[in-house]
Amino acid sequence: MGRKIVITSGKGGVGKTTVTANLAYALAAAGERVVAADGDLGLNNLDVAMGIEGKISYDLFDCMEGRCRAKQALVQSPWHKNLFVMPACFGKNRKEANAAAMRSVIGDLGRIFDFVLIDCPAGVGEGFRRAVSCSEEALIVTNPHVSSLRDADKVVNLMNETHPVNMWTVVNRMRGDLAAAGEILTPREISSLLSVELIGVIPEDDGILCGAALGGKKSARAFAVLAANLIKNRRRIYDCVGAYTGFWGSIKRKLKSIL
Repeated sequence: MGRKIVITSGKGGVGKTTVTANLAYALAAAGERVVAADGDLGLNNLDVAMGIEGKISYDLFDCMEGRCRAKQALVQSPWHKNLFVMPACFGKNRKEANAAAMRSVIGDLGRIFDFVLIDCPAGVGEGFRRAVSCSEEALIVTNPHVSSLRDADKVVNLMNETHPVNMWTVVNRMRGDLAAAGEILTPREISSLLSVELIGVIPEDDGILCGAALGGKKSARAFAVLAANLIKNRRRIYDCVGAYTGFWGSIKRKLKSIL
């Protein structure tokens, strides 16, 4: 059976969908068979992030309603032959959607793929509970900002109470220069505050900010490290901070603040 991992955070805008898409690609590039499933049946956009929005015939809701099999709804990603997407299309009656039906579909995918990544909706409402109930593991995505950490902490506590699974912290949009200067928390400090082990750090990436789904070289390397951590059960962390420490690092920080 494949590993079913939900990508969640509670707060919207921290980069869950970006993490899902890039991690899915990194896992596929490492030789794993991967499907990224859009668990947001209301504000879906994983299809756009993965470049398959014009190729959808069926979606997750169709599978849940029995109108097609899981294999029929899958769309192969243009990025890699081992990577597929289970889309969720907006505009259908989601009042009838239930967690049991979604768990059944995700379970079918788990028999086909090595990794099933579930892009979780923002918030802690019904969509969140439905997506989380399908998972056996969770990546808690947070940014190094107080509001993001506060929401991530709420999600961790809620999951411990209602759906306890193995959880890991992924710090997204990390600014190494600010962390080195002591202006924001370091990834280790964030992980300690959440009491959830750190498994990945993704640097702030202008490429993603400007609309490139796969981002730049730094974030690609960081996602490759995260993927290897999941595959090999290791805890190597991409270092966003080291380049900004010491004498030359202080100069880099000053230059970055000016530019």
